Amino acid sequence: MGDLKKDEFDNTATANTFAEDDAGFDDETSDPALDLLAELEQTRAERDDMRDRFMRALADAENARKRGERDRREAESYGGAKFSRDILPVYDNLKRALDSVTDEQRAVASSLLEGVELTMRELLNIFARHGIKRIAPEPGDPFDPQIHQAMFEAPVPDIPGGGIIQVMTEGFMLHDRLLRPAQVGVSSSPKAPPKA
Repeated sequence: MGDLKKDEFDNTATANTFAEDDAGFDDETSDPALDLLAELEQTRAERDDMRDRFMRALADAENARKRGERDRREAESYGGAKFSRDILPVYDNLKRALDSVTDEQRAVASSLLEGVELTMRELLNIFARHGIKRIAPEPGDPFDPQIHQAMFEAPVPDIPGGGIIQVMTEGFMLHDRLLRPAQVGVSSSPKAPPKA
């Protein structure tokens, strides 16, 4: 350094300082293109997350709409089930009244009986309009535990075991749901052996 004059020494020192600062600057700060790529990846990740959230929210809304529609249809079809069950004894009493009438009573009170029969017909029409169907098994029909309720068992020679021998009260369905099972007596006769 003895050859260098003081001014040259100062210029060289300043140049070396700038070179060191430039080298340090490159190390501390990343490339702007890499920064943009990182930001782009972050934006894509956020977009994908938002798209996923949106699709889930859309699916939840669609499921809620379908669930609401199903609940509305069920309420429309089965909302009157409690009232329907409550009105069934009226049918039973009208039926018992009509079944107990003798020919003598029919001759004396024909107009009264005609009114009761019209009331019964109108009640059955209302049942039909609202999807209420009668379950009216006949003696000899097979017992079905899905729609019948066994009230007693008795051996009856003409009816094979598991067959209905007596209908105490008719059952009712509301569309495809059971409102009340038919109350029946069931034959306990042994089943006939299969024919060879």
